[in-house]
Amino acid sequence: MVNLFKSFLDFIYPPLCPVCGDNVESYGNLCSKCWAKFNWISNPKCFKCGYPFPADLDLGPTPLCPHCASGECELDFIRSACVYDDVSKNIMLPFKHASQLKYQTLMSRAMINCVRDLNLDVDIVMPVPLAYKRLFKRGYNQATLLARPIAKHFNADLDVDSVSREYRNDMGHKTTKQRRENVHGVFKVINKNKIAGKKILLVDDVMTSGATFYELNRVLRKAGASAVYAVSFCRVVHAI
Repeated sequence: MVNLFKSFLDFIYPPLCPVCGDNVESYGNLCSKCWAKFNWISNPKCFKCGYPFPADLDLGPTPLCPHCASGECELDFIRSACVYDDVSKNIMLPFKHASQLKYQTLMSRAMINCVRDLNLDVDIVMPVPLAYKRLFKRGYNQATLLARPIAKHFNADLDVDSVSREYRNDMGHKTTKQRRENVHGVFKVINKNKIAGKKILLVDDVMTSGATFYELNRVLRKAGASAVYAVSFCRVVHAI
């Protein structure tokens, strides 16, 4: 009966590519043409932070970028599904700022796919918190929408209330140093009992400098988290 009802809905409302509107096999999927336009991050990449390397390099099974080799990445692992560019930002920005929630499924699926190689054992999936002022203005936390199916995939708890965030101005075009200074002290763990001893996967839509992930990692480690990972849909890639 369920399959019959689904077939009826597919007939009335056929699944369409959320980007171009062409027919696809299931809801939330990209068509092959739109899929090919994204700069998906695959190997070779930094084993720790997922930074993409040129495709023609053979760096062995666990290569490290200069930042991770020098110990600058304090999280256990970071992964991003694709590079932030003109294609991905036309998905991410409307999803984040203009309530274009039709992109949620493709984004979360891509994020789940990009962490499969890590075989993570996750207790808690935590969307990067929004300050209440920004949450009230936007009406939703885009990271929470992405985190729900990811938590379901890992059979992990979705935690949206153990960490609060102080409101500060947007980081805009600040440098990496300015971003770290701006975000320092912005998060506060308000439920340490839920954090202590847990392996936590942080979720956000975009990673720019990593400052937000690093600061969350700092306060979660201080509260007793045993491991902290992070995943984003896209990431800004600079020459290193």
